[in-house]
Amino acid sequence: MVFDMATTKITITVPQEQVVEICALVAAGRATSTSAFVKHAVSIALSDAAGWREMLDDALTQTGGPLSDKERAWADGILAPKKNVRKRKAA
Repeated sequence: MVFDMATTKITITVPQEQVVEICALVAAGRATSTSAFVKHAVSIALSDAAGWREMLDDALTQTGGPLSDKERAWADGILAPKKNVRKRKAA
């Protein structure tokens, strides 16, 4: 049981389609409120991130420890989100 949990109001931007889906869940009684839905989604995302961190730490321990600067730069290059890069068609 949680007593007097501190909260902070924030503003987020999400695609309109997601807002419509959340509102439909609330209207159908599958979520108590938009705020409750978002709180739950954030909780799940934080848990997932912690799980990935734990799995990565375990893998690094088993394979020789933390990434070197060179390994981290390579991984960042592979895993970094790509900006909207459009390939031009050959003429």
